[in-house]
Amino acid sequence: MNIIDLTNDVCPLALVKFKLALKQQQNGNLCVLLSDTGSKQDVPAFLKKKGYCYESVSIKGVLRLTIFL
Repeated sequence: MNIIDLTNDVCPLALVKFKLALKQQQNGNLCVLLSDTGSKQDVPAFLKKKGYCYESVSIKGVLRLTIFL
């Protein structure tokens, strides 16, 4: 599983970086860490819109999304 830490990035940059990482991921699971309020809303919304299966967990203000590819 690849882990992408985007906790230091804000939207829209975090969403752009996430989309690039997702495009490069061929198979397996991808884990992304988000802390920006906008990113924590936009990335899950993007995943829902595109029909991805994912799991989300929020710990101490950081949202961890695991995307199952």
